[in-house]
Amino acid sequence: MEWDQEIDCEGLLCPLPVLRARKRLMAMRPGHVLRVRATDAMAAIDLPHFCAEAGHEFLGAGRDGPVALYLIRRGQKD
Repeated sequence: MEWDQEIDCEGLLCPLPVLRARKRLMAMRPGHVLRVRATDAMAAIDLPHFCAEAGHEFLGAGRDGPVALYLIRRGQKD
């Protein structure tokens, strides 16, 4: 799947990946996709939970070696 923007949260611990994703998503248009690169294992729990609470669509996760890749579609809420 393609994405519109990407943020690198490698080496950052909870809650920083979620906070950085939130800030970037706020600047994106609804429907655009953000890819988050993270190494913190808690991001696998925190990012889907954040999406559900904030009205964004969690599209799934993959891996690039030790780095987890998360895709989030910007929702309609501000």
